[in-house]
Amino acid sequence: MKKISIAPRENWEKKVEDLGLVYNTTPDGRPYWNESEYYQFSMEEIDEIEEATNELHEMCMKAAEHVIKENLFHQFCIPEKFVPLIKWSFENEQETSVYGRFDLAYKNREIKMLEYNADTPTSLLEASVIQWLWKEEVFPKADQFNSIHERLVKKWDEILTFPTLYFVHSYESAHEDFMNVTYMRDTAEEAGTVTEGLMMDQIGWLEGKFVDLEDKEIKNIFKLYPWEWMVEEEFADNLLEAYKEMKWIEPIWKMLLSNKAILPILWELYPNHKYLLEASFEPLAGDYVKKPKLSREGQNIVIVRKTEHGELLTMTDGSYDESEAVYQKFIDVSVEGKTPILGSWVVGGEAAGMGIRECAGLVTDNTSQFIPHIIV
Repeated sequence: MKKISIAPRENWEKKVEDLGLVYNTTPDGRPYWNESEYYQFSMEEIDEIEEATNELHEMCMKAAEHVIKENLFHQFCIPEKFVPLIKWSFENEQETSVYGRFDLAYKNREIKMLEYNADTPTSLLEASVIQWLWKEEVFPKADQFNSIHERLVKKWDEILTFPTLYFVHSYESAHEDFMNVTYMRDTAEEAGTVTEGLMMDQIGWLEGKFVDLEDKEIKNIFKLYPWEWMVEEEFADNLLEAYKEMKWIEPIWKMLLSNKAILPILWELYPNHKYLLEASFEPLAGDYVKKPKLSREGQNIVIVRKTEHGELLTMTDGSYDESEAVYQKFIDVSVEGKTPILGSWVVGGEAAGMGIRECAGLVTDNTSQFIPHIIV
């Protein structure tokens, strides 16, 4: 893997905005989409990343099965009344899972799983469409680890839902959430699905059914809204009542994989595995990262590094400071003060492509830059 500087395309802002990347600049004025650099990989490196992604997904499925079999739900902060539904969902709805994204540390061809964004992953539009069309314009003869779009359309075709499939995002959704949902909706329509768009607060409840603004029953729903929030909402009991009569994407069992409590479970099942970092529900010896089980976008992360002068702490702000946490061995993959994280996408249970986010410090957050890649 090499990072190479390059001149951005003329009028690049308009080009990416025309494709839907309206959030191409961070709040502090830096480019979020950064095409003044790109990462270059060999085909051998990509084969290794693809193989690791597929194996990690299978390991995570085994870990979810283990959690269910051993009734370890208390480790995941899941309300007890939802446990039977999660068990049912895992048994009956594995085929309705569409996508997820592993965050991987990568340096010197060593691959380590950091976490699995298995329920509500974002950075999808830029990973799929934006960087592919950048490659086609700038490096038309090169390749890219990117079959995300084609695989999404194929997956929708396999689980084609009738009647309407509703695409839902949060009450006060940011541009990023809205455009990720819009892109997913586009891929479903390309597969022949009839779609409608709603916000979460536009969903109603009528006679034991979730309904849209016209009181039409919602039978099929894609939601970019975390399950751990939904099970704590006022409508949680309505979910228990109506869930099995609907098709939810992603299904509720995916909340096991998106919860960082899965990390110690994986380490218990696969100790010293080459793709895993040591993880525990208790602080570790040596350098480690403390991660709230349900934190998002790099919030409330604490990195503890031991030095001869004592502990060196790196901490991020957020709203999860009182949440239960897990502990994961710290691995430094920074290069020249920047930390790239590979977002390896899974569609239909198989590796489908990759996007790279890079931050100036040690913790990737929602202002970290997206940098495209090619294969040579």
